[in-house]
Amino acid sequence: MAPSLRNFNFFHRFSTFLVFSLFSVVSSDDLQALLKLKSSFADSNLAVFDSWKLHSGTGPCSFTGVTCNSRGNVTEIDLSRRGLSGNFPFDPVCEIQSLEKLSLGFNSLSGIIPSDLKNCTSLKYLDLGNNLFSGTFPEFSSLNQLQFLYLNNSAFSGVFPWKSLRNATSLVVLSLGDNPFDATADFPVEVVSLKKLSWLYLSNCSIAGKIPPAIGDLTELRNLEISDSGLTGEIPSEISKLTNLWQLELYNNSLTGKLPTGFGNLKNLTYLDASTNLLQGDLSELRSLTNLVSLQMFENEFSGEIPLEFGEFKDLVNLSLYTNKLTGSLPQGLGSLADFDFIDASENLLTGPIPPDMCKKGKMKALLLLQNNLTGSIPESYGNCLTLQRFRVSENSLNGTVPAGLWGLPKLEIIDIEMNNFEGPITADIKNGKMLGALYLGFNKLSDELPEEIGDTESLTKVELNNNRFSGKIPSSIGKLKGLSSLKMQSNGFSGEIPDSIGSCSMLSDVNMAQNSISGEIPHTLGSLPTLNALNLSDNKLSGIIPESLSSLRLSLLDLSNNRLSGRIPLSLSSYNGSFNGNPGLCSMTIKSFNRCINPSRSHGDTRVFVLCIVVGLLILLASLVFFLYLKKTEKKEGRSLKHESWSIKSFRKMSFTEDDIIDSIKEENLIGRGGCGDVYRVVLGDGKEVAVKHIRCSSTQKNFSSAMPILTEREGRSKEFETEVQTLSSIRHLNVVKLYCSITSDDSSLLVYEYLPNGSLWDMLHSCKKSNLGWETRYDIALGAAKGLEYLHHGYERPVIHRDVKSSNILLDEFLKPRIADFGLAKILQASNGGPESTHVVAGTYGYIAPEYGYASKVTEKCDVYSFGVVLMELVTGKKPIEAEFGESKDIVNWVSNNLKSKESVMEIVDKKIGEMYREDAVKMLRIAIICTARLPGLRPTMRSVVQMIEDAEPCRLMGIVISKESDVKVKEIS
Repeated sequence: MAPSLRNFNFFHRFSTFLVFSLFSVVSSDDLQALLKLKSSFADSNLAVFDSWKLHSGTGPCSFTGVTCNSRGNVTEIDLSRRGLSGNFPFDPVCEIQSLEKLSLGFNSLSGIIPSDLKNCTSLKYLDLGNNLFSGTFPEFSSLNQLQFLYLNNSAFSGVFPWKSLRNATSLVVLSLGDNPFDATADFPVEVVSLKKLSWLYLSNCSIAGKIPPAIGDLTELRNLEISDSGLTGEIPSEISKLTNLWQLELYNNSLTGKLPTGFGNLKNLTYLDASTNLLQGDLSELRSLTNLVSLQMFENEFSGEIPLEFGEFKDLVNLSLYTNKLTGSLPQGLGSLADFDFIDASENLLTGPIPPDMCKKGKMKALLLLQNNLTGSIPESYGNCLTLQRFRVSENSLNGTVPAGLWGLPKLEIIDIEMNNFEGPITADIKNGKMLGALYLGFNKLSDELPEEIGDTESLTKVELNNNRFSGKIPSSIGKLKGLSSLKMQSNGFSGEIPDSIGSCSMLSDVNMAQNSISGEIPHTLGSLPTLNALNLSDNKLSGIIPESLSSLRLSLLDLSNNRLSGRIPLSLSSYNGSFNGNPGLCSMTIKSFNRCINPSRSHGDTRVFVLCIVVGLLILLASLVFFLYLKKTEKKEGRSLKHESWSIKSFRKMSFTEDDIIDSIKEENLIGRGGCGDVYRVVLGDGKEVAVKHIRCSSTQKNFSSAMPILTEREGRSKEFETEVQTLSSIRHLNVVKLYCSITSDDSSLLVYEYLPNGSLWDMLHSCKKSNLGWETRYDIALGAAKGLEYLHHGYERPVIHRDVKSSNILLDEFLKPRIADFGLAKILQASNGGPESTHVVAGTYGYIAPEYGYASKVTEKCDVYSFGVVLMELVTGKKPIEAEFGESKDIVNWVSNNLKSKESVMEIVDKKIGEMYREDAVKMLRIAIICTARLPGLRPTMRSVVQMIEDAEPCRLMGIVISKESDVKVKEIS
């Protein structure tokens, strides 16, 4: 072999050896770093790393989730969606100098991100989103090669290092949303200097100030999401330069002014949401956005007509414009070209007919056009819309008959056509409406008999037929509606008898059949309805006796007046003395306005004995009265006499007692509790009935009296707490809110008389010396009932009512452990005169239950009640008090629960051991709702209406969902 060839072969072999040796060294360093990473995780995570083992002839490039370049260097670690929990060790990872991508999204990683992250200087892609980290995100200016940064929804807090973005000029994606960062004073200028950005997600991370005109310099942007923040001012006209935008999310800010001139240049826009702002003007700038799929501009102050061009958009499937001031007709072409799915244009000033083709493509799910001035009839095409789930057109001027097919659409859940001029019958087609849950038909001209087939719609929970022209008998098939809770049939022409089968509707809480021509007897089966709260059968032709079975009901309203009833009024119903007027055949031993009941079978001798007994009884009573007056005279010497006060009693419900019965029982021995707004006394009345009396304490200086009786303090004017409580409670009627019978006032005393709840409070059941071993089913019922009570206060009353002191000691329990919301001494009815509820600034509440926003704004909204209710749910699930020594200094149950969300095991560990094994996953589901309710930012908390729905839904328990998610999508985009 020639010398030159030998030299060449030697050089080639030497070079190969050198490269292989270098490869081995690099691979060995990366391997050690990865094995160190693996060893840092607990055993519960090891299944993820099964392939991370040493094998002869293989290196780290064969590990699951690891990618290498052609030289064998580790360049990517992708462990996203692997169920990882605990702290992630960034130190060994950042030793891999060639690492360009680190993806850890959608896990349950926790802890604080260390400053070691700054050593990952080769990173181009970093995804830490959708985890459970805590604390601030560290300074990262050394990561100057970053192109993709995902930190969204990972519970980071504190001040974000905005200045670190100055070196990240290559960023294409910046996703920081859904983190409770400290609020900025202005929109961060560092963001608008990132000229290569195509994706910017800053929603719900406390960005404030005005949108800077420099936003127009980010011409590569395709997605811009800056919703759920504190943005103010007008949308800058420079935004029209972002012609590549396909998604723009601006909702839930305080933006003002009109849509800027040139907004129509954003012709690539597919998704536009600027809802819940203060925007004005018309929508004409949107007429050229022909690629729109979803347009949501609800809850603003837009006016003018809806552009006709919307009816020609071929891709528009979602149009939500409710609560504006829009006028004119809806574009009649809506849905004729697009797969239209959803429209909500409620609460506007729209006129004209309903467009006929919105379900032409067979995809329509919701048609919501409430509270407008629409005219004409419902197009027949909607009777064939098999996908329709919600149909609501109430409070318009529509007329004609309802298309027969509409009654029986297979997926329809609600029909709401109240307050129109519809005529005709409910057809037998309704038997096909297997999903129909609510039927709101009141205040129309509907007629004819109800079809027997209505009983086949077994999902019905609410039937409101009032103020129509229905006639004929009430179908007996109504007894098949086992979930029916509300039945309103008043002001019609119904006749015949009330069917006995109504007693099978075990969930009924409200029955109103007043002002009809119903005859026959009152069914005794009505007395078997355990949740019945209101019964109105007045102004009919009912005859016979009042069934004794009604005595077992706990009614807040009973009205049997103006019928043809006869016989004795049951003694236990005599407190409803105004409920029986207009029945001359009735008699009573206790109600003075009725004839006394006489038993004709008594003999003359019995009568003499009876009279003699009365005389003896009167003598005993007289002697007792003399003795009582003597005692009262003695008390007068020791203190002041209550009898000299001029008392005023204001009744809100039927009563069987007088003010003297109450005042004479305000004694120290009857004291059962002291609260923030007053002392509470248990009073046993002469008929054995028990009531609770609250003596409202005022804030003025109390006078001292030397008396054995409790001091009723003199007030300067009327107590503010008293006025508020009476104003609120006097008009509230709900099964899960404590009943107020009356108020009793004098110049210097204020008393409220409530129903008495014998089982005390939920706090007593969970935490006191008389605590009970509550099973999960009972805890669930308490949670649901209390939630419904709060939902009524927030949404069911004419104006929202904020409780301000929701806690387990203010949830009282009756003899069946059914909950009642109590203690409204600090409640305030929000005024809605400005077009929406205002927040109030009176700080109230109890430590451990108070929402965190009190600390910086003293701002009280319904969301404060939601937070407090979330704490109550945590008490129910864990059995812990809101404040416990084991939580540590300055810690409460919310922090304690949050710190125990590291794994499935740790979540299960905090569930109360008294909850049976078979219910523990259900308890975890409730814990998830509690976490959502106690979100740090009020905007992340759901409404109480949503909370009730979540509790009722009973979804399968998903532990991982609880570990990785501490918030909920509470953005409601339709009127419910």
